[in-house]
Amino acid sequence: MTHNFSLIDWMTARQQRVHSALHQRLSDTPDLAAPRLADAMRYATLNGGKRLRAMLVYGAGEIFNADEEALDTAAAAVEMIHAYSLVHDDMPMMDDDDLRRGKPTCHKAYDEATALLVGDALQSMAFECLCDTALPASQQIMMIKTLANAAGLTGMAGGQAIDLASVGKQMVQADLQAMHQLKTGALIRASVALGAYCGQDYSAQDLQHLDNYAAAIGLAFQVQDDVLDVIADTDTLGKQQGADIARNKPTYPALMGMGAAQQKAQSLITDALATLDNLDNPCQALRALAMFVVQRTF
Repeated sequence: MTHNFSLIDWMTARQQRVHSALHQRLSDTPDLAAPRLADAMRYATLNGGKRLRAMLVYGAGEIFNADEEALDTAAAAVEMIHAYSLVHDDMPMMDDDDLRRGKPTCHKAYDEATALLVGDALQSMAFECLCDTALPASQQIMMIKTLANAAGLTGMAGGQAIDLASVGKQMVQADLQAMHQLKTGALIRASVALGAYCGQDYSAQDLQHLDNYAAAIGLAFQVQDDVLDVIADTDTLGKQQGADIARNKPTYPALMGMGAAQQKAQSLITDALATLDNLDNPCQALRALAMFVVQRTF
């Protein structure tokens, strides 16, 4: 990586792009019939956050000279899916959280029925987004299928179901890893793939290397999340510290010990960086994002 690459500058510029894309989409909604729902959708989506998944869309797409507007659309779609999942995860029948990014969760700021509908509407809008690009139909179809698979039974939703069923139970490491590869990893892998699909002149081998990278950082992200749930405070996290422990959820520190969990996260990032060596591109942004995953404190 060259010394003049600044992750902070790069992320700030792209966070502004995806925020603008989300704001435009959510401000253009015909909310006369349901103004409270439209307002709650904006509350849940435009409240900041790392935008890591969107950053991965941009980082992968830029390797293959992707059209910027196509990347904005794909990044917005991923963030809508992520926001919907957080709104539903926070609800009483799921994780029952009161705080998200330092603010009241959607069902606390509005009500449970509205929060449920926010998730439903954001999920639908995400797929609308992917239909609104100038990309060839074959690429649009592949992107829609990729995001649908990542969000559904064989991805995020399936992983969440396993997570809920695992509360209070003992899990071996292989089962914990399989759960998080669905719950967290699937959408991260989809984000990288969507970015590449917005580009041109990529090969099946390129896509496989990127998927290997994404799988590694997706798992590392979850390991670091488990670590931060133990060592970070509520103000830093923007959500209740120790929530997983309080719910008796299986976590990597609980299963492996804190030191081993931190070492595993670092090992996964090493693997992710090594797989990028197979691409004919410095992949500066993707490399820096991989390091950010384990160095973050929130």
